[in-house]
Amino acid sequence: MSNESKLANPSMGDAIIDATAIESDHDDASDAEQAEESAVASNEGPSTSSGSGKKKKKKKSKAAKFLNKLKRNHDEEIPQEVVDTVMEEIRAQGTLSPEELTAENIRHALQQMKMLDVVQGKAGVGGINAKDMGEHKFWATQPVPHIGEGPPLEDGYIEPSKPVDEVRQTPYALPDGYEWSVLDIQDSEQTKEVYDLLSRNYVEDDYAAFRFQYSAEFLKWALTPPGYHKEWHIGVRMSSNKKLIAFISGVPMMLRVRKNVIPVSEINYLCVHKKLRSKRLAPVLIKEVTRQVHLTGVFQAIYTAGVVIPTPVSVCRYYHRSLNVPKLIETKFSYVPRNMTLARLIRVNKLESKTTLAGLREMEEKDLPQVADLFRRYMQRFDMAPLMNFEEVKHHLLSGRGEGEFGDGGKGRRKGQVTWSYVVEDPQTHNITEFFSFYSLPSTIINNTKYPTLEAAYLYYYATETAFEPESEISGQLKKRTQSLIGDALIVANEAGFDVFNALTLMDNVPVMQDLKFGVGDGLLNFYLYNWRTSPLAGMNGEGGVSPGKGIGVVML
Repeated sequence: MSNESKLANPSMGDAIIDATAIESDHDDASDAEQAEESAVASNEGPSTSSGSGKKKKKKKSKAAKFLNKLKRNHDEEIPQEVVDTVMEEIRAQGTLSPEELTAENIRHALQQMKMLDVVQGKAGVGGINAKDMGEHKFWATQPVPHIGEGPPLEDGYIEPSKPVDEVRQTPYALPDGYEWSVLDIQDSEQTKEVYDLLSRNYVEDDYAAFRFQYSAEFLKWALTPPGYHKEWHIGVRMSSNKKLIAFISGVPMMLRVRKNVIPVSEINYLCVHKKLRSKRLAPVLIKEVTRQVHLTGVFQAIYTAGVVIPTPVSVCRYYHRSLNVPKLIETKFSYVPRNMTLARLIRVNKLESKTTLAGLREMEEKDLPQVADLFRRYMQRFDMAPLMNFEEVKHHLLSGRGEGEFGDGGKGRRKGQVTWSYVVEDPQTHNITEFFSFYSLPSTIINNTKYPTLEAAYLYYYATETAFEPESEISGQLKKRTQSLIGDALIVANEAGFDVFNALTLMDNVPVMQDLKFGVGDGLLNFYLYNWRTSPLAGMNGEGGVSPGKGIGVVML
């Protein structure tokens, strides 16, 4: 669990239970030590402290001990003694009102803490293989804003760009027995190597219950956008048998950060084999991909992590919407709250079988000129957003649609389908007034023969012309239309056999989450910029008068 982890019962409205603050108040010292001593992708839990000095470890409270025991005993029902103890500590903290501080709400939050680590969001907060992008000692040597710095006087680079001939021309040294390898994601055998490495080592929850399952189709879609550089897909192999044991990737992106447009590399999928974390390969991987990116004349990057390192430009929270309630209950992803039957829980989360927006249909290539224009205008509303040309919009929204007809790859899906993209066409004018998209990233349910896979959908990009109508936000029209748009995305995902639908607190998501019955997740995703300074951007919280979510228009895969 993250020290910032919070969970909410969907029936509580806005009430949030800060149960894990009990534990974090007593564990800061040990977490700080781990942050400085652990490898980049270590097996330890993530730390949110930047301190490097040795501190005397504080004695854990009774509630903290109960929470640790709760995490270890994954299959046990939460004892009433744990609920009572947590309630006592939260009551003492005064973080919840008496109406919110009920045994049912506490029990629900604790149960969700046990089950929803990975599948709610790919940040993997608290996971064994969380996306930890580096230890603080390493980041102290990098051109990133340091923790404790005030807001910059003006946006801009930290280190100036340099001529390509001044960039290091030779690869960084690896430990004996290891060698560099550039991966060709277009080659099926090499793609399978990356798939195998990520699927077995990348992100796994605390209880070894769920593990992300990256398909070859997903990797090709995510890693080969227009203009991609093969040299930015970097692996490390064992010299003896050529086995791939580490990987990091970058893809090009044109990014607008407030008023500045800069070419960046989107860094992702840093992964080191579990048994080789002590080799400290991750910092070398980061330096080598940075070198390769610099050789192309790009000197800035964007990346995300589920932990705090120097220094986030924004933080978003994952929300989840249950679709297949019986499966989520049976796989212990979720549970039936007290004072509610399974039948009632199913009724509460039941969706219509047909979409509601007139003119909604699957996106086609003929729609792309209008979609690209709508996307361009809509994304200008957010402080940080990608700039995509026609070919990039085509790739991100249509290239992952799979092969064949719906049903060939299972209920409501084509064979190899990764993305679902839909438009709303005005019946009279035939103009495209809205579009939405989501993508598939399933998880393996470990040691479950009945349900080997949990099908998770993630909200991707969307846009609506309603945003440009006068006072659409003040009048509530934008919220209403966005709710209908994402609501139809939920119906499409449900009809395609997904079990859960995930979204972050970015773009225009925040106002509609509760009404669409999304539950607050415990996954946090921190956004980072490399070699660029800017003031904090609004993510799960507002910043500088900007509403929550509207600082971030980038959806990281």
